[in-house]
Amino acid sequence: MLEPLTILITAVGCPGAVSLLRSLRENGEREVCLVGVDTNELTIGRHFCDVFATVPLGNDPGFASAVLDICRREGVDVVLPQSSHTLEGLAIEKESFGDIVVVVASIEAIRRANDKAETLALCDKIGVRAPVWRQAGSPEEFMKAGPELGYPEREICMKPLFSSGTRGFRVISATADRRKQLLENRPGMAEALRLEEAADLAGGSGVEWLLMELATGKEHTIDGYAEHGEILLGYPKTREAMRAGLAMYFETLDNPALMEAGAKIIRELDFDGFFSVNLVGDCVIEINPRISTVPYQEDFNYPYLALKRAIGELSADELRAYSTRIRPSRRTLRYFDQLGWDE
Repeated sequence: MLEPLTILITAVGCPGAVSLLRSLRENGEREVCLVGVDTNELTIGRHFCDVFATVPLGNDPGFASAVLDICRREGVDVVLPQSSHTLEGLAIEKESFGDIVVVVASIEAIRRANDKAETLALCDKIGVRAPVWRQAGSPEEFMKAGPELGYPEREICMKPLFSSGTRGFRVISATADRRKQLLENRPGMAEALRLEEAADLAGGSGVEWLLMELATGKEHTIDGYAEHGEILLGYPKTREAMRAGLAMYFETLDNPALMEAGAKIIRELDFDGFFSVNLVGDCVIEINPRISTVPYQEDFNYPYLALKRAIGELSADELRAYSTRIRPSRRTLRYFDQLGWDE
């Protein structure tokens, strides 16, 4: 039996937190102490952790020092961030953690991955398919970019340079009908806009936007763990049955072409740690420099294996060897549950 391991996990209220915490707990070879942190005290993950604490928002200057204080108090061995908003603060202060392993990429790689325009420019540079795109901030730039991308004959789309979970994403269509949307669409649906409406709403808002070719086809991700720009362990999967920007069903795939596209991107970023490259059809649309939703197997615990490598318990070759266990037949279905307790 291996020595116990204490793991601090951020954002334990996020949608994939419970499955991740359960997988780390049920690793099959050692006891773990799970230390969860979140900005919200009323969060589901606290009920699956041994220790829970609230912390400032990830962009708060005091976030990293608050996490470090908890690490020292609880004897944490390794820090696993789940939220994109917690990455930069931890990366900037990584050296302050000393012997505590913080599984984040360099601040440069994180910022390049989080910048949607940088992502698409990177893909253009290395020959990985991405949507044709323009950057726009003013109404005039919106109105100029639309026709360059084929509007009104073609539908296009828009999203902020910095966003997550499809926030700010809209289709731009010359056939968008606000009256029809009001009468027929359910609340919460992302309504299409005409270019003039998009320019009026978003142009001049102080936010920079991407206007892009509207990629079509099945959604995929390439998920994995990398060191020095090399994917040591990774796999592609579909993203299906979307709800509120979250995929509710996944199919693991055997697709060397997708893996090669991911490998080129991770190599160019010289990336370290967990990542998820998102595609629609054959177009790369974004890079998430963090762990994503995981299709777990009884003989393949990807997050735990990657953490073992991060703390030096597995060699790079040993981690690579686990790739043979990935089953392309694996299916993952998300569903809602509930938890009750007495105060």
